[in-house]
Amino acid sequence: MKVIADFSVTPLGVGVSVSKYVAACEKVLEEAGLPHRLHAYGTNVEGEWEAVFAAIRRCHEVVHAMGAPRVGTVIKVGTRTDKDQTMEDKIRSVEAKRKARDS
Repeated sequence: MKVIADFSVTPLGVGVSVSKYVAACEKVLEEAGLPHRLHAYGTNVEGEWEAVFAAIRRCHEVVHAMGAPRVGTVIKVGTRTDKDQTMEDKIRSVEAKRKARDS
């Protein structure tokens, strides 16, 4: 089953800045070959259910290996059975409606 997920990994016990941990998770997603998009408070990722959740698990493993004693993650997941839809499809749909509204 294909899934689009929005997730945010939060390492605890490592200080205030978490950008190096976010960068490490972005590398995990790249290595997994999953389409993803970083945003200010998390990352969107799409792919097969198993691959997406395996990558999120790998993010936990990598962040722990970097010295974080605790890791918390918030995940929001969406699936569709009526059609295939990508992150780009969802964004284009909203932008088209916004453009039509503004015309």
